[in-house]
Amino acid sequence: MAKKKAEKKDGSQKDAITHLGELIHGIKVAMMTTVESDGSLRSRPMWTHDRDFDGELWFFTREHSAKVGEVEHDHHVNLSYAEPGKDHFVSVSGRCRLVLDKEKARELWNPSLKAWFPDGLEDPELALLCVKVEKAEYWDTADSRMVQLIGFVKSVLTGEPYKPGENEKVQLGSEDAGLNVH
Repeated sequence: MAKKKAEKKDGSQKDAITHLGELIHGIKVAMMTTVESDGSLRSRPMWTHDRDFDGELWFFTREHSAKVGEVEHDHHVNLSYAEPGKDHFVSVSGRCRLVLDKEKARELWNPSLKAWFPDGLEDPELALLCVKVEKAEYWDTADSRMVQLIGFVKSVLTGEPYKPGENEKVQLGSEDAGLNVH
């Protein structure tokens, strides 16, 4: 899939997909939030596949799990990623769909998934969730801890708000997410 430029909130151009991919890379677990039928929010950890981010995120699940029912009722989801050791924090929202595609599952398969799917790719409940990311916000502090501490102390002394790093909101697009079951 071709990478596309996304506009940041301030209107400047940036390859947001690449940057989001860099921030998410290596973070093994995301918290996925879905909407229950009564409108309440429910979050659970989901294992993230370490692959090049192209605007979609993929997760293995069981076809008849509660989260699949929630996604089919309301396609909106949020995924939160955190890597406190690197000061990377990412929140993405988008639309999620159930995908029943053995070839895609084979492409994404990792032997560690046998912990959840002992029958591997032959598990009859094996399914995928695909999240098409529409919006994201990230907090990224590239400075060392010492530089952050100096900035914090300076903020306290001057009364100016502390700004530990980059915080951006990006819009990746809200075109039809293709929500049909495959």
